[in-house]
Order: sequence, then structure tokens, then C-alpha cells
Amino acid sequence: QVSVLYFARSAELAGLRCESLWVPRQVTSLQLWEEIVKVHPRLAVIRDQVVFAVRQEYVLLGDQLLVLQPGDEVAIIPPISGG
Repeated sequence: QVSVLYFARSAELAGLRCESLWVPRQVTSLQLWEEIVKVHPRLAVIRDQVVFAVRQEYVLLGDQLLVLQPGDEVAIIPPISGG
């Protein structure tokens, strides 16, 4: 079980700011995204723009293997505009 934090547009699409989700312990970043999208299908529209922060380290969606521990924090970070 990990804590998933949603920021900006991802929070709007998911309808919440944080939640706990059960995910596989060993998973690629893309598979983790797919697990989250199963719970919140509306997030699919930002797939090509999003990055994760896992334990406060940025991770791009792809085949990078993540080994998650119970209680790890996964942040969903869409692009943020501003000046």
C-alpha cells in the first residue's frame, strides 16, 4: 500500500488530493501509472504530460523498475504553468 498524492490537474481529474492504494511491490513506472488509471480513468488524458515523484525522486513513465515499500509516497505531477 502506497500513499498517492495528486497535484494540480491530476487532483482535479481524480477528484481528490491523496489516497492510499494497493499496488504491486515491484512494478515499472508505466505499470504503476496504469494501476492508478484503473482507479481514476479520467487521468488517462494527462498520460503524456505527467511525471511521478517516488520517495521525492522524479521518475518518468516508462520501463524503469520501482521497488515500493509499504507507506511509500507517490506524487502525480502534471505540468504546472506559471511565470
